[in-house]
Amino acid sequence: MNNEKTVNSTIKDSTVKATPKKKKMKETSEIPLKHGKLLTTIMTIVTLVYVCPIFIVLMNSFKANTFVKTDTFAWPTGEALVGWANYIKGFTFGNYPFFKSVLYSFVITVLSTALILICTSMAAWYIARVDSMVCKIVYYLFVFSMVVPFQMVMFTLSNTADSLGLNTPWTIPVIYLGFGAGMAVFMFTGFIKGLPLEIEEAAAIDGCGPIRTFFIVIIPMLKPTLISVGILEIMWIWNDYLLPYLVLDLDQYRTIPIHIQYLQGSYGSVDLGAIMALIILSIIPVIFFYLTCQKHIIKGVAAGAVKG
Repeated sequence: MNNEKTVNSTIKDSTVKATPKKKKMKETSEIPLKHGKLLTTIMTIVTLVYVCPIFIVLMNSFKANTFVKTDTFAWPTGEALVGWANYIKGFTFGNYPFFKSVLYSFVITVLSTALILICTSMAAWYIARVDSMVCKIVYYLFVFSMVVPFQMVMFTLSNTADSLGLNTPWTIPVIYLGFGAGMAVFMFTGFIKGLPLEIEEAAAIDGCGPIRTFFIVIIPMLKPTLISVGILEIMWIWNDYLLPYLVLDLDQYRTIPIHIQYLQGSYGSVDLGAIMALIILSIIPVIFFYLTCQKHIIKGVAAGAVKG
């Protein structure tokens, strides 16, 4: 009997003690839930703010030119609806085919991004591992280049590019390297400083030289930052209008933004429907690529900038 009383009292005590814990757990679980709903609401509003302009452009890409100007926010129906006519017009406008602009944009974006990633990651590795005043000065020069506006050098850039033969899709990546190196070196340096030096020392003991160590040891560890920097550079170069417009020989080479600008005819006449159609075609690859790789952007920025 005494044992039964002891067991019952123990159960009651444990029940009494467990009850406030449940309430406490319930209270603490409600706090992040409220914050989660608020955050979801805010992010939904922000998403709508960013998605609505794209949706409006998509609607207007199926409208006749006059209705794009008069009924911009109306749904394309009746006389306003022209179907795929704007897309066909955008493809066949003028004597310069749209697919050539897509090809040149692709070539410039891929070559420029590859050159930036290889050169800046090497530079960042050297800056992070060599503790000297020269490396510090070079690093701060890279960082300072991020705040220098492009408009300061744009007037002399065109003549310089022409004299050096940098006015083709295969040579303009050198110019993009100069303008895109600052941010890339900043992010790579911050990430490399957080990598253990012992791994590189072990590679050196095994007989790896600097180049082999970089490509076999460092590059695999730089994968998150490589992807994030690559995505940011791709989105910038693919949508860039001013630099190719100033540098390229436009009679032979045009990127997608330049091709869209040429849809504006003489005497101020603008075919807005065809422009909207080509804008949609130009942003589809970027949106798809970004949505596929967006998690790597967060990882890379957190791993690079925070560690730096």
